[in-house]
Amino acid sequence: MAERRKLMKPRTSAFVVAIVLLVYLVLMGGRAVTMITSGQPVFIALGVAVFVLPVLGAVLVVDQLRFGVSTERLAQRLYDEDALPDVSHLPCRPSGRVEREAADAYFDEKQAELEAAPQDWRRWFALAQAYDLAGDRNRGRKAMRRAIELERAEPAE
Repeated sequence: MAERRKLMKPRTSAFVVAIVLLVYLVLMGGRAVTMITSGQPVFIALGVAVFVLPVLGAVLVVDQLRFGVSTERLAQRLYDEDALPDVSHLPCRPSGRVEREAADAYFDEKQAELEAAPQDWRRWFALAQAYDLAGDRNRGRKAMRRAIELERAEPAE
């Protein structure tokens, strides 16, 4: 029997990509410093531009990693409470994606639940998932950021 290869978990993949990017950023930062210290105005300007990109890239990567860790923490908390939104009943296409009509109906249901309790981070988490199922990842990320924000502001138990 052929042995199945294990695929990397998404978290592991994200950290591997982050490390590779970090190496790239360090190398680009070194090039930027070399250009800036050359003393030639054109190289100084280019060096500053080259330096800004790695710094911006590092900030974005850290932000995305923190978002992923926070999202995973909320999902684990919901799992522990046995309150993780269940979408297993939704009909799927052969590709595995939820059928559009079912995703839209699920979204409407979760939006109505959120309107009943707009300060409940659990409702925002479910809405973020509904946005994702409906194919609107940008709004899904915004809803998840709101869930993270509300959960952090929640008084400690």
